[in-house]
Amino acid sequence: MLTQERRQKIMDLLNERGSVSVTQLCEMLRASESTVRRDLASLSQMGRLNKVHGGATVISQEFLNGEASVNVKVNTSYNEKMEIAKYAASLINDSDYIFLDAGSTTFLLTTQIENTKATFVTNGIAHARELASKGCRVMVLGGDLKRTTEAIVGIVAAHNLQKYNFSKAFIGANGISEKQGYTTTDTEEAMIKAIAVERSFVSYVLADSKKFGKVSPVSYASLDSVCIICDRCDDKEIKNKTVVKEVM
Repeated sequence: MLTQERRQKIMDLLNERGSVSVTQLCEMLRASESTVRRDLASLSQMGRLNKVHGGATVISQEFLNGEASVNVKVNTSYNEKMEIAKYAASLINDSDYIFLDAGSTTFLLTTQIENTKATFVTNGIAHARELASKGCRVMVLGGDLKRTTEAIVGIVAAHNLQKYNFSKAFIGANGISEKQGYTTTDTEEAMIKAIAVERSFVSYVLADSKKFGKVSPVSYASLDSVCIICDRCDDKEIKNKTVVKEVM
């Protein structure tokens, strides 16, 4: 069997099964272990598969270069996001000094907050309005307003944020992956998120399961630097590298 033919069969098997071991490939292809391992190494270098101990797994990452409006995002995976928001709200204590990131799930968190003495700093316009309507103490960062997400971003906002020390931060993400960590669509939002994580005693990313395996252009934190609150997570590698709370 020619090399290209053999490697195409490997990819066909991998796409069909999701993962395959070296032993299985040796038997199916009637090839030596050294040959199969060389094929896997070459395919991995070409970015066609994930080479793991004893075999390979399919690459499931999806690259995202764009962002929906706030209204669209809130109504996407609404039930899952609401359960995440309810759990996140239960973590807030009266003594907390909290950073609340602009985002759809973090906005739903504000709808679940009742009778708290916690202090909130946010870069989300809708978030501040909802918190204020409930009598919460809330401060809004100054800076540039991003139209699509209604988030306040930019150098001025980043400079203001560096003055604070938070007990907790609740952050949004467009994508979560093992290698790229937590990602978002642009540098200005990434800068705000990164500073918030750095200035917080503990940080939580609120993300529905559709965010796993997705990658947006800008990384703002490594996987192990933030805890994840999600509806569910089927990625064992992510669970091995950070704290993951599944709420559904």
